Amino acid sequence: MSQSPTRDDFDRYMVPNYSPQRTIPVRGEGSRLWDQDGREYIDFAGGIAVNALGHCHPALVSALKAQADTLWHLSNVYTNEPALALAKSLVERTFADKAYFCSSGGEANEAAFKLARRWAYDNVGAHKDKIVSFRQSFHGRTLFTVSVGGQPKYSEGFGPIPGRIEHAVYNDLDSVRALIDDETCAVVVEPMQGEGGVVPADPDFLSGLRMLCDEHQALLVFDEVQSGVGRSGHLYAYMHYGVTPDILTSAKALGGGFPVGAMLTTDRVAPSLAVGTHGSTYGGNPLACAVALAAVETIDTAEVLEGVMHRHALFKEHLEAINREYGIFKEVRGLGLLLGAEMAPAYEGRAKEILPLAMEEGLMALVAGPNVLRMAPSLVISEAEVREGMARLERAVARLVQDA
Repeated sequence: MSQSPTRDDFDRYMVPNYSPQRTIPVRGEGSRLWDQDGREYIDFAGGIAVNALGHCHPALVSALKAQADTLWHLSNVYTNEPALALAKSLVERTFADKAYFCSSGGEANEAAFKLARRWAYDNVGAHKDKIVSFRQSFHGRTLFTVSVGGQPKYSEGFGPIPGRIEHAVYNDLDSVRALIDDETCAVVVEPMQGEGGVVPADPDFLSGLRMLCDEHQALLVFDEVQSGVGRSGHLYAYMHYGVTPDILTSAKALGGGFPVGAMLTTDRVAPSLAVGTHGSTYGGNPLACAVALAAVETIDTAEVLEGVMHRHALFKEHLEAINREYGIFKEVRGLGLLLGAEMAPAYEGRAKEILPLAMEEGLMALVAGPNVLRMAPSLVISEAEVREGMARLERAVARLVQDA
């Protein structure tokens, strides 16, 4: 009889670029998980904003099983019905005219940044290649995307990095004005910075970016890998702000846990990714697209999206109640069901210490940097699970405060 894998096997067999918790989950249902010992956890992490419908949602399981009996994979020498159905659904629900599929958010952003430069090359000239991004932004782990991302720790030691990328200050339009010019091909922005601390954009900031891009004939790229597919209370956060980008990237919740990414754009921009300019082996995979279509159709309903806003208020109410008792947070912020609680000065840099304590209490949560406790639960988590999860979080916070 073979022995179950243990956390020590990670250290023995896997590259040490992660440092996972000691607990190994083996089963999930809705917003609950169970580990190898049968212990139950409430999931406020959602696979980092991925499991938008929780674990093993019936609609996604059904779509995957049906497609698994039909067709698994084709190269992009051919197209397939699930990919075409997903593209049609996303185009009809958004500003976009065209969709490109890949396997992850990093791939989606890589495609977006390449498209922006190629569009400028085709329409203006080779000199129009500068990208303006933002400090503390995060766009993926490829060399191009970590370079556009505004956190040098992710590109350190991997140089030389791609050039002609400059970083402004998030929510500071004057800092963008100081950098953008007629050689700028794109401004790349997250409508809500996720890894950068769960910081929503100011509405005037995003509308100002749109005007600056129009003025300098640059493309506005929204990275909605984390904020998209219902997370903000809208299908995509650009709808919340009323600011339309030229290119939008999506992943994470798009497949509800199945790996898939997408780049959406307009008929004005799409032709620059002509045949042979870009590709993805698994992009448009029938299994991924069938599951993603089920996820989009389930999430993009009044019941789910209005429920997100209701749950946002419930989460914020409980976090603020915990803070009134323990004074551990400086600010609670976010949109929809992507929330961040920034640590108070007395607990500066100690957000990560909450995670193992929460695990011991039966709760999974996240951080966004060293100073922000982050939560990205299922969009359909029950109110009872929110209340129970918050009770477990409060016990973890109490233990941290007691040991301070």
